Amino acid sequence: MDDGPTARGDAMGQLIIEDPEVIADAQALADLLGSTMTDVIRRALRVRLAHERVQRDPEKRAKYEALMAIAERASKHFPPGTTSDHSDLYDENGLPV
Repeated sequence: MDDGPTARGDAMGQLIIEDPEVIADAQALADLLGSTMTDVIRRALRVRLAHERVQRDPEKRAKYEALMAIAERASKHFPPGTTSDHSDLYDENGLPV
């Protein structure tokens, strides 16, 4: 099926979104970020595209899996309830106590 040059990205065109839920979500995110719907959709597409490219690249996927395995092994050395909150080490001005 040929959707024409616009669908393939060969020429400038428009993307028409007719799903009210998608439009509402895009508008809500744009409002939260003080941005436009076009910008939030652009960002979302870029994030997802980058993610999918990594998932499909065997070398990048292997590096990701190796890092996750290291994190899993390292997590066993921390006591339950450990967080990254180190506020007890600093005073009210952010200086070490």
